[in-house]
Amino acid sequence: MSLRINDIAPDFSAETTAGTIDFHDWIGDGWAVLFSHPKNFTPVCTTELGAMAGIEGEFRKRGVKIIGISVDPVDSHTKWKADIRTATGFDVDYPLIGDKDLKVAKLYDMLPAAAGESSEGRTPADNATVRSVFVIGPDKKIKLILTYPMTTGRNFAEILRAIDSIQLTSKHQVATPANWQQGDDVIITAAVSNEDAIARFGAFDTVLPYLRKTKQPAA
Repeated sequence: MSLRINDIAPDFSAETTAGTIDFHDWIGDGWAVLFSHPKNFTPVCTTELGAMAGIEGEFRKRGVKIIGISVDPVDSHTKWKADIRTATGFDVDYPLIGDKDLKVAKLYDMLPAAAGESSEGRTPADNATVRSVFVIGPDKKIKLILTYPMTTGRNFAEILRAIDSIQLTSKHQVATPANWQQGDDVIITAAVSNEDAIARFGAFDTVLPYLRKTKQPAA
């Protein structure tokens, strides 16, 4: 199964550090970020989990729940939390999924079906592709997928920026240009006529016949 943007995020039931969850029910009517790790007690992932804990409030302000997954059992996650606090100063209070049978990693196309059925004996290199971030909307559809190599720590400010864009453009017929930040001008989509654009946004700047910019609409 290959996952793409606008596919329904596969549902599953799993054990987590916060108890058993049914994923779609856990998401509810809001947004979610699922971010994955190849193995516990690995250096880059330790910094990432702590960094995510440090900015959990930023996700909460946007109505986004966060949940991690690592290809190891839940009891190992609990022990890992102490190292994360030592390394980063932050406590991981959001759920961490235990995926000792590799079920979720396979369901989300991060490991092949032939990867086996147990995390036991597997090295981080064996699970190197379990390094993806999925942003999921209230409609349970995948809005963004990012996959990182094991040696490159994730930029969570970029993930927040992308969520800001996705949430804005889901409400208005606009798109965001390269390097867009909150408050910058946005692009009016081709589906909006010039007359409708004036009615919706007021004045706009025609840079090219197919590129029209306007002030960011209020969220």
